[in-house]
Amino acid sequence: MTPKVPQKRRAAIAAQVEKAVLTTPVYDIHTHLYDPAFGELLLWGIDDLLVYHYLVAEGFRQFDLTYEQFWAMPKSQQADAIWNALFIEHSPISEACRGVLTTLNRLSLDVRKRDLPALRKWFAKWKVADYTTHVMDVAGVNRICMTNSPFDDVERVVWERGFKRDERFTAALRIDPLLLSWNDTAAPRLRDWGYDVTPELSEKTASEVRRFLADWTRRINAQYLMVSLPPDFTYPGDNACARLMETAVLPHCREFGLPFAMMPGVKRAVNPLLKLAGDGVGLCDTASYESLIAAHPDNQFLITALARENQYSLCVAARKFRNLHLFGCWWFTNIPFLIEEMTRMRLELIGLSVTPQHSDARVLDQILYKWEHSRRIIARVLVEKYADLTATGWEPTNAEIQRDVQDLFGGAFECFCSRQSAREAQTIRPTVAAKKGNRDQRSRTTPKT
Repeated sequence: MTPKVPQKRRAAIAAQVEKAVLTTPVYDIHTHLYDPAFGELLLWGIDDLLVYHYLVAEGFRQFDLTYEQFWAMPKSQQADAIWNALFIEHSPISEACRGVLTTLNRLSLDVRKRDLPALRKWFAKWKVADYTTHVMDVAGVNRICMTNSPFDDVERVVWERGFKRDERFTAALRIDPLLLSWNDTAAPRLRDWGYDVTPELSEKTASEVRRFLADWTRRINAQYLMVSLPPDFTYPGDNACARLMETAVLPHCREFGLPFAMMPGVKRAVNPLLKLAGDGVGLCDTASYESLIAAHPDNQFLITALARENQYSLCVAARKFRNLHLFGCWWFTNIPFLIEEMTRMRLELIGLSVTPQHSDARVLDQILYKWEHSRRIIARVLVEKYADLTATGWEPTNAEIQRDVQDLFGGAFECFCSRQSAREAQTIRPTVAAKKGNRDQRSRTTPKT
């Protein structure tokens, strides 16, 4: 029988782990936040917290309002309706509601008074740049990876105009329309922007798509490419999505040494009357993802699935494929019960080669609660795991615990990403001069997008 860890030693381990987890800066590797230079695209403040789509969906379970009445209201009135329905008329015990309260608490605001106008006055005194720094400092987040789509007309203009980058914000190239709406959206837009593509996925079209991806990868300095996929995605497949992955996206990722992030399981517009809050969840076919990853051993893949039922098989897949990195508890899995279950399962099956959490925040303030809640859960699981090690006679040192936490909070992700970059550097070194010449030539002839 494995000996039990003395209570005093377990308490010492807990203190070491909690200190490391609560003080180690986080690289938040997937969010929907923006560099402050993007202006109103960066959401923040109490009204944006309250009209977040998690709370909108919950609010409609209590409202007497029709959908049309709610959407016709200005944002402040929508926030009033949600505050009254979810915080005043009922106790705010859901994770989304608790998140708002944790956020306000971390900002040292008094929530006992239930005074929404007073909260608005406090937020109104801030300038966005100062507030961004304040929130990141309080949350212990030192870098934030955005989600950046060339197909977003408002965002694209900012990139084309150019701006001074905030070095704390990195970029990820989002390509959903390219893969999921080729004929209706992506192909016409690319033609408008000067890329010689046709609906038929010819070799020429694939080459032009790769040129488009290269232009935007350079423009935003993308850290990875990403797509959110529906539950019915299959691979192999004779459809635009699978063919564009094969002929354009994955070759581009190999050339630039970038991972390809896939987020499967979204059922779009289950209830379209809820707008952004109306998406649902479905099971994905993990065998399709295993086939895709197996067919492309020279690509690196990031995956976070939306359905709880897919988590175990993806953990097993990560044991089989070194080019697969699991990350985060996404959307509907971002609740304490599932965060703890998933974190425990991942550590027990694949050890520390995982990024257990990302915030997926759409409102800057949310990084306060999402990381506060997740850190506590991650610490609890780690304390148990280090106690298990100690019971075997293996005593983890403070330095080892700190190293492991740094890996979980961004280090393992960066190590994973660097593998492909290093591999591609070795592959292209003999022809780097020629490729540089080709890139320089392309950059002189690239149309403005």
